[in-house]
Amino acid sequence: MTVRDFDDSEPPRFDAPAMGLSSPLYWFYEMTHVALNPSRAVAHATHAFFKSPSNPVSNTTLGKSISAACELFERATRRYSQPEWGIDNTVVDGRLVNVEIETVWERPFCRLLHFHRDVPLTHRPDPRVLVVAPLSGHYATLLRGTVQALLPEHDVYITDWIDARMVPISEGRFDLNDYIDYVIGMLRLLGSDTHVLAVCQPGVPVLCAISVMETNEEAHVPESMILMGSPIDTRISPTAVNKVAEKRGIDWFRRNVITKVPFPNPGFMRDVYPGFLQLNGFMSMNLDRHLEAHSKLFQHLIEGDGDSAAAHREFYDEYLAVLDLAAEFYLQTVDTVFISHLLPEGKLVHRGIKVDPSKIRRVALMTVEGEADDITGLGQTQAAQTLCSNIPDEKRLHYVQPGVGHYGVFNGSRFRNEILPRIAAFIRAND
Repeated sequence: MTVRDFDDSEPPRFDAPAMGLSSPLYWFYEMTHVALNPSRAVAHATHAFFKSPSNPVSNTTLGKSISAACELFERATRRYSQPEWGIDNTVVDGRLVNVEIETVWERPFCRLLHFHRDVPLTHRPDPRVLVVAPLSGHYATLLRGTVQALLPEHDVYITDWIDARMVPISEGRFDLNDYIDYVIGMLRLLGSDTHVLAVCQPGVPVLCAISVMETNEEAHVPESMILMGSPIDTRISPTAVNKVAEKRGIDWFRRNVITKVPFPNPGFMRDVYPGFLQLNGFMSMNLDRHLEAHSKLFQHLIEGDGDSAAAHREFYDEYLAVLDLAAEFYLQTVDTVFISHLLPEGKLVHRGIKVDPSKIRRVALMTVEGEADDITGLGQTQAAQTLCSNIPDEKRLHYVQPGVGHYGVFNGSRFRNEILPRIAAFIRAND
């Protein structure tokens, strides 16, 4: 599909009949998962038997090896559900306060969660931050560390995207235009005294949403937007991910990765890019590292290194939990962002309105990149600074974090110690 000149028409619809090589894969995957249930049950029972302190063999190398092998088999063949947030409290003004997670807005494909802190009525209001989590395979809980770091000094909301496998086909389609509408709806709900933090993929729809709101001169534009590791212009410093998309073209993705949700899932017959195919792609990028990690888990279990084994479980319980993406959203995103480059080309249209970031004047802009990011190349996020040409200089900031990759842009010690203080200061300066 080629880039089209701007006109008043709608962008192409990406309806995706599942007729390619991937069509039977989801059904086969479901049948295999069900067929392995008895084996998983046997492995679980065997693991418990050889792990039991009352079993004299449990302290031998043989017993530990059998127990470890059974755990590895069970973990490798299970389906990982959405992890819990596990955020029950935080520290505000030096005091431990309870945190309750509440749903304040809901649509078929997304819930807006509020991390309500039980702070005293005398506590001064903290800046309201809308964290837009990526809809690119993993659940929003991948940003657990980001939320935990923000909570002490911010009133945090986050998008909790729904697995398309769980959305009945009667609820209709969901594409990039719907995503943009969702962001606009949430901003209208939260009001103008809001700061938007977009991590990776949502940088494009967030920038589009705010551009449309500014074009329409809406009152509820946010105070600021922070784009972190976002592929605004993938023509700059293209990574392996960008090159694959351009080389294969949109038709290849339609034929090879789109399939229909099988029975008995609620989303039966919905066209999706299934989570297990995405996970295969994630794993294959660093297969040696993942194999080594599981080999080390086996050794830790035999050696009784509980802390290392627990750290492995915690990481992979999150990493292996994936969700299906609505096919029309996935295909439109691939074409718009990675193949046709419609946003930086100035040819992106949303509901008949040209998306023009130069219309943004009232919203402060901060862009954050990782020096070693191999997913979103250096300069791709900074491109937003050029596109938003009418934001005053005093309301702009660009920061490159040395020595971090994509994940380190929004999580980990360097995020907490070096990136977050800059974000917090930027938010305060524009609150």
